[in-house]
Amino acid sequence: MVRGKVQMKRIENPVHRQVTFCKRRAGLLKKAKELSVLCDAEIGLLIFSAHGKLYELATKGTMQGLLERYMKFTRGAQLEPEPAINESHPQDAKEEIDVLKQEIGTLQKGLSYLFGGGIGTMTVEELQVLEKYLEMWIYQIRSMKMNNMLREIQTLRDKEGILKAANKYLQDKIAENAGITNFGPLALDTYPLMIQDEIFQF
Repeated sequence: MVRGKVQMKRIENPVHRQVTFCKRRAGLLKKAKELSVLCDAEIGLLIFSAHGKLYELATKGTMQGLLERYMKFTRGAQLEPEPAINESHPQDAKEEIDVLKQEIGTLQKGLSYLFGGGIGTMTVEELQVLEKYLEMWIYQIRSMKMNNMLREIQTLRDKEGILKAANKYLQDKIAENAGITNFGPLALDTYPLMIQDEIFQF
């Protein structure tokens, strides 16, 4: 049986997305371990879920040791010396302030366009900046939506557990009461019921 081709796009159903994440994460960790054993490679793997949970794998040693080795390697690979911090700091701060002012202006202009109050036109660069921020906002909104849905699912599961426990308790009580009130058939031949007439005379 041939497996269908999976479309490379975000899974909209949160349950299917979580199941796929768990399966693919386990497969990725397994492949990393196999690669480490087969090829004698040192592998460090970091995975952050959509809810911010960390999954990590260090095939040899610790993740901290691998990160320190990576930092040493990347620092050694840099050819150009870093500029002196004291000399460039005021200029960098001024440039950063100018960039932030420009981004704020672009966002304000874009928001006015979104709500129908824009005047004139926006340049391609301004539209690209606006698109970048809109994508960031969409990602944050989806993350918040996912967290809210997961909290609601957990609340419903908790309620389900409480209701199941209450249902079992009530069923046990019903069974217990049925056992107490069910005396079975009376054997009159073995134990005849005799009531003297004098008891009922006034």
